[in-house]
Amino acid sequence: MKAMAATSSTSLLRSVVVNASTPSPSASSSIVETLGLASPEVEAAISEALDNCLVDTDLEIPGACVCVGKVRDTYLLDDEPGETKTSSPPPSSPPPSSPPPPRRPLAVLVTTDRLSAFDRRIAAIPFKGQVLNETSAWWMRNTGHIVPNALLATPDPCVSVMRRCRVFPVEFVVRGFLTGSTDTSLWTHYNRGEREYCGNSFPDGMTKNQRLAANVVTPTTKADDHDEPITPAEIVARGLMTQEQWDETAAAALKLFEFGQERASERGLLLVDTKYEFGLDLSRDGSDKEGRITLIDEIHTPDSSRYWISESYERRLGEGKEPESIDKEFIRLWFRDRSDPYKDEALPEAPRELRAELSRRYVSLFEKITGEKFKPADSKVPARERMRANVAKCLEEIQKK
Repeated sequence: MKAMAATSSTSLLRSVVVNASTPSPSASSSIVETLGLASPEVEAAISEALDNCLVDTDLEIPGACVCVGKVRDTYLLDDEPGETKTSSPPPSSPPPSSPPPPRRPLAVLVTTDRLSAFDRRIAAIPFKGQVLNETSAWWMRNTGHIVPNALLATPDPCVSVMRRCRVFPVEFVVRGFLTGSTDTSLWTHYNRGEREYCGNSFPDGMTKNQRLAANVVTPTTKADDHDEPITPAEIVARGLMTQEQWDETAAAALKLFEFGQERASERGLLLVDTKYEFGLDLSRDGSDKEGRITLIDEIHTPDSSRYWISESYERRLGEGKEPESIDKEFIRLWFRDRSDPYKDEALPEAPRELRAELSRRYVSLFEKITGEKFKPADSKVPARERMRANVAKCLEEIQKK
């Protein structure tokens, strides 16, 4: 890894794409041929955007509370359930003839180009926000028959407007393979000799990256600043969800994952694992009395999911090699080989070609999954100015309904 020479974007990808192993030329080139390179139009747009990524949003939405995340900035309209905004009119003001109707509780999600790994922001990737936003929107439009989702509109390439939900404090991690390297990964626990994980049982004799006999849900919940594995029984006992809510939501997660695997398979990909978040849809009065379980946040994006190349999976598994992946793993490896990302205060700056290559991979995945050509957002208008205008118009139309 340290001897890697950034002589071209293709050679850079070939040097790092297959996890920690050193691929042969034939193995490394296959992933480039499978994914394809970006069109001349997209290549030019990526080159131009390297110095102008969407990092800060600042939409200035009146009355919104802003929650800044590692990748997304969320603008919450109206107070949290049970809270009421109050203000006293000037003494000279006449009383209103009738109170205005309550605004529909909304969330405006802006997906930026910020890249997060190792529990921190590490780089900015051209069009990453647009790819994630449009990929997730595509999946939501095509999975509404499985479970309702919160998406109302995508007024801008990087923005989704969603119904507010009371979010369950549980992440539904669905896995189809025995893999991973983090403390919460299934393989880490299995390799320690554990055969029970998050309420699931696994047999002896399995190997890393092996396909599971059936897809499983391995839920996690937040504990301070990290994810904590938890069993369904513990979720119910701690009052995080009712048994009925767990049963319905877990079943929906498995159906979504199966649908995603089928679609990915048609495109020569393996959807390995992913995470979902769900909540209860809020009514106009800010309550969750309707109680409809709803998919929120994102679905099957390259940030929330792991994808492998199906063509080479069996061969590489038999050879004891890591599968060819098309997620952000290779850029994580670049940082890990040059620093201690969890401890170092400052990290090295990611090379321009590395950032451009990840942008190409995200674009390729979008096109491969959706079957649509990626159209870079118009760069003639500054991104914040464009988003502000698009969001203001959209919110006005939604609140009239």
